[in-house]
Amino acid sequence: MRTGWGEGGGILVIRRVLQVLVILSVGILWAPLAAGAQSPAKVPRIGLVRPGSPPDPNAEAFLQGLRDLGYVEGRTIAIEYRWAQGRPERYLDLTSELVRLQVDVIFTTGHAGVLAAKQATSTIPIVSVMVDAAGAGLVASLARPGGNLTGVSMLNPELSGKRMELLKEAIPKLSRVAILRDPRQPPTDLSATEAAARALGLHAQTLEVRDINDLDAALVVAKKGRAGALNILASAFFFAHRARVVEGVATAHLPAMYQFAEFVAAGGLMAYGPHFPDVFRRAAAHVDKILKGAKPADIPVEQPTRFELAINLKTAKALGLTFPPSVLIRAEQVIQ
Repeated sequence: MRTGWGEGGGILVIRRVLQVLVILSVGILWAPLAAGAQSPAKVPRIGLVRPGSPPDPNAEAFLQGLRDLGYVEGRTIAIEYRWAQGRPERYLDLTSELVRLQVDVIFTTGHAGVLAAKQATSTIPIVSVMVDAAGAGLVASLARPGGNLTGVSMLNPELSGKRMELLKEAIPKLSRVAILRDPRQPPTDLSATEAAARALGLHAQTLEVRDINDLDAALVVAKKGRAGALNILASAFFFAHRARVVEGVATAHLPAMYQFAEFVAAGGLMAYGPHFPDVFRRAAAHVDKILKGAKPADIPVEQPTRFELAINLKTAKALGLTFPPSVLIRAEQVIQ
C-alpha cells in the first residue's frame, strides 16, 4: 500500500526540515555574536582645565554635579584632566591638547582660561565659570551668548561695592586700602572696586601682582602707603596660590577681604562672594545640555543665586580685630 508521497518524497522533506533547523541554529548562534560585534555607544569626553593641582574641591563639586545628573566617570562619561599648577601661561598648551584629542566639551575657569580656550577652538563647546562674562566681552550677552561659550558669570563688578562696604564695616577706622589685582583679569572688577572705595571716602592704591614672586613686593608697597587693609580681587592665579597669598598677607600683618570662602578656610580674614560648590554644580548642568544636543550659543549664561560671607575669628584675633555684631550676624561661615 502506498503512502502517497513515496520514499523519495519523504527523504526530500526530511532533508528540507534539516536544512531549516540548521539555518535556525546558525541564526540563533550568530545573533549574539553579531550584537557583540556592533560598535559600543560613544562615551562623551570632557576636557577639564583647572588653575591649580589636585585635590581640587571645586573640580570635585563639578564632578558631583555630573554624578547628580546620572553620569558615571569611566562608564558613561570620560574626563581628560589638565592642571595648570598655578601657571596661567600653560592654559593655551593644555587646552590645545584637548582640542587635538577632539573632546566633546571643554570646561575651564577664569578669564585667562576662557581666553585660551577661545583661542584654541571656535567649534568645540566651552563651558566656564568666568568673571563678568558680558562686561569682559567674552559673550555677546548673558541671555544669548553666541559663539561656542556659555557657563556661569561670577558677577564680580556688582559685588565689589558690597565687599568694600563689609571691609569698612569690619574696620570702622579704615581710611586707606590697597587693591591687589592680577593684570590678566578684565578691568571691570577693578573699576567697580575703585568706585566703591571713593564712595566710602577711602583712599585706594592699586597694586598689580602678575607672579607669586611679586606678592611680597606689593605688600611692602602697601605697607609703605599706609594701607589699613587689602582688597584682593578675583583671579584664578590668586586662587591657585591661595595658601601662599594668605601666608604673605599674614606676614605683612594686614587685614584682607577676599572674594571666595576658600581663602578664609586657608587662614584669610574675610570673604564675600558666590558659593563656589553651588556654582560649579550648576556649570555641570550646562555640560549636560550640550551633550544632549543643545548649542552653547543658545544656552543663557547663568548668574550666581547663592552668596556667602565667611570670616575667620582666629585670624581676626591675631590681627587684634573684633568683628562688629552687625558683621558677625550676617556670616554664613565662621571659623573659630
